[in-house]
Amino acid sequence: MTTTIGIISDTHGLMRPEAIEALRGVDRIVHAGDVGSPEVLEALAEVSPVTAVRGNIDKGAWAKALPESEVLEIGSVSLYVLHEIGQLDLDPVAADFQAVIAGHSHNPSVETRNGVIYLNPGSAGPRRFKLPVALARLKISGNQITTEVVRLPSKERDSRRSLGSTRRRGRSARRVDRS
Repeated sequence: MTTTIGIISDTHGLMRPEAIEALRGVDRIVHAGDVGSPEVLEALAEVSPVTAVRGNIDKGAWAKALPESEVLEIGSVSLYVLHEIGQLDLDPVAADFQAVIAGHSHNPSVETRNGVIYLNPGSAGPRRFKLPVALARLKISGNQITTEVVRLPSKERDSRRSLGSTRRRGRSARRVDRS
């Protein structure tokens, strides 16, 4: 039996319909922090059960309920989830983790070191610099793990536009999109 986990991070309060569509059919969703709002978690929970950790922008009472790190056991596979890889305070090999999932950099990446997969799904939130808008899928079959980074379509041209900032007649306006 194969278990598929959707991995998303750095939504910053923006839940893209393209992200929801890309996550349909997964068995579980992991949000690796910088959620931005409880509505993001509610939208994800309509797709599949969610495990989430708190990121550096997650503030307020709703965010305090999120742990800084989480351990998921899927069959014989152990996953360690945190927001910033620089705050990893254990040896994943010694702790017998098969994968470490982290966000924060907004840059999707997959690498294997000492037999441990390090997966950053990138950011599915507002586009930042020229980095792709992305999420990832992790498939577990027995003790085998495969990963896939999924690039999402994005109409945004640059990071300023993605944050909803506009300049009109010398005044700055900011829109918050929570859809």
